[in-house]
Amino acid sequence: MITAPAPVAAKSRSRGRKSTFDRDEALGIALDLFWRHGYEGVSIADLCQAIGIAPPSLYHAFGSKADLYRDVLRLYNAANISLEEVAAAPTAFAAVQAVLKRGVEAVTRPGLPVGCMISSGMLMVGIDNAGLAKELKALRGEMREALERRVVRDIESGILPRTTDPASLARFYVTVLQGLSVQAVDGATRSQLDAVVLDALRAWPA
Repeated sequence: MITAPAPVAAKSRSRGRKSTFDRDEALGIALDLFWRHGYEGVSIADLCQAIGIAPPSLYHAFGSKADLYRDVLRLYNAANISLEEVAAAPTAFAAVQAVLKRGVEAVTRPGLPVGCMISSGMLMVGIDNAGLAKELKALRGEMREALERRVVRDIESGILPRTTDPASLARFYVTVLQGLSVQAVDGATRSQLDAVVLDALRAWPA
């Protein structure tokens, strides 16, 4: 008697693979890995084992590890305050206040890794990943530029003094924002970071 071939799904289960592929679920798993261990701390083997697919399937779905990381960053960034929200804030102070408040929430979410994937991501990498690190640097720069543009509008409308340096002010508060991530990784609590934000906001030009 000739034995019929086993169904693909059954073979996949016997090897510990998923019988179906859920791209959104895979992105969530990859996000958790990259967030906890950094880009260079996660291998293709790590991703495949956690997601439950073979390397060819991962490459087919995402293109490359770098492309998967880009998709993960987009997913992660979607939960943070957007550049459009910064532009739409009633004042530059309100924009900065919202950015820092959301920043504290982002780096201290219960049950999730601490720190920010963007603020702390790929700050020091090997030469092979320098291009991807440059893309992440550009993401950080976008927030600084958005805050600077919002400050300029308040200077032009007379809300802020003409002596205000928009570039310096925006860089100061982005420095605070990125510092929140480092402090969260080092163990600072949400209440402690909230206190840092209050102190930083007191430096706003009168």
